[in-house]
Amino acid sequence: MPTNCAAAGCATTYNKHINISFHRFPLDPKRRKEWVRLVRRKNFVPGKHTFLCSKHFEASCFDLTGQTRRLKMDAVPTIFDFCTHIKSMKLKSRNILKKNSCTPTGPSILKSNITSQQVLLEHSYAFRNPMEAKKKIIKLEKEIASLRRKMKTCLQKERRATRRWIKATCLVKNLEANNVLPKGTAEHILPTALSSLPLEDFKILEQDQ
Repeated sequence: MPTNCAAAGCATTYNKHINISFHRFPLDPKRRKEWVRLVRRKNFVPGKHTFLCSKHFEASCFDLTGQTRRLKMDAVPTIFDFCTHIKSMKLKSRNILKKNSCTPTGPSILKSNITSQQVLLEHSYAFRNPMEAKKKIIKLEKEIASLRRKMKTCLQKERRATRRWIKATCLVKNLEANNVLPKGTAEHILPTALSSLPLEDFKILEQDQ
């Protein structure tokens, strides 16, 4: 029967009245090694009675089809509060320094006073866990797909507008050639780049379109 959680900084203990489950480290060597890596405890070797509580797993990691809450085969712990663990370690180290009044205040001690909040601010570009990185990648992929659809729509509108300009220019120049419209009408109602081209070029473009 589990008594407490093996995660650093986690004070959860077994209580049958609380809806928190405890899970053993997997027997598979690869999965077991991955769990140990994510726990981030120095020289940590889990034993037969070493457990992690359900607080350290995403909701998607659990199989709720049966009467008991079980972990899926590919579940890994990704939720840890390492900041709390770091703060508790710093408080202990400060108490030791206060007891020893002869300890010099050198650069190494100044470095130890850096808070976990400053570390997070300096490395704000980093993700807290793999699931957060995966969600960010999925979001960016959706944004890319949306931009591609918009770009495709804009290109289609551009092609349609180009066809309309070619047809309108060809019509005006035909009417000028048949003396239905006075000479120079195309120069007044069409852009310079279109009015300066000969009618034969527009006939070829219209056929291509």
